[in-house]
Amino acid sequence: MSDASLTPPSPAHNLRPQPGTRGDYAVFRTIGTRWMDNDAYGHVNNVVYYSWFDTAVNAYLIEQGVLDIHQGDTIGLVIETQCNYFSPLAFPQTIDAGIRVSRLGGSSVRYEVGLFAQGQPLTAAKGHFVHVYVEKASRRPVALPLPLKTVLETLL
Repeated sequence: MSDASLTPPSPAHNLRPQPGTRGDYAVFRTIGTRWMDNDAYGHVNNVVYYSWFDTAVNAYLIEQGVLDIHQGDTIGLVIETQCNYFSPLAFPQTIDAGIRVSRLGGSSVRYEVGLFAQGQPLTAAKGHFVHVYVEKASRRPVALPLPLKTVLETLL
């Protein structure tokens, strides 16, 4: 038996995702759960969490005036998404969605979203998604428009 086979795995190898705190996020948006969000097991179905990610980020960008879903020439397409779940959420809870940007590229952005039961200090779920910004008609990547980039920099 070699010495390498006796070496325990590195601590990073054993790390499980951990809940985030409110201090991890730059801005928050309140989202109400709906009766239809609950599944047969009595908690919010996992697909709803991804909808909340989209709702929180895109509503924020619309409110900041840097996303025009009807007339804008630049749109973000999701190319990657992931979520970790720590505790259940259920109707009729109110959710606080924390938003931050963890990576800002030339044409892409990695958004991270933490979902908190209102008043709770730790995320019930947290995840990320990556948008690549493209020209709406051609679907070809474009540089982040300066107004969008400026808003996103405040979320780093």
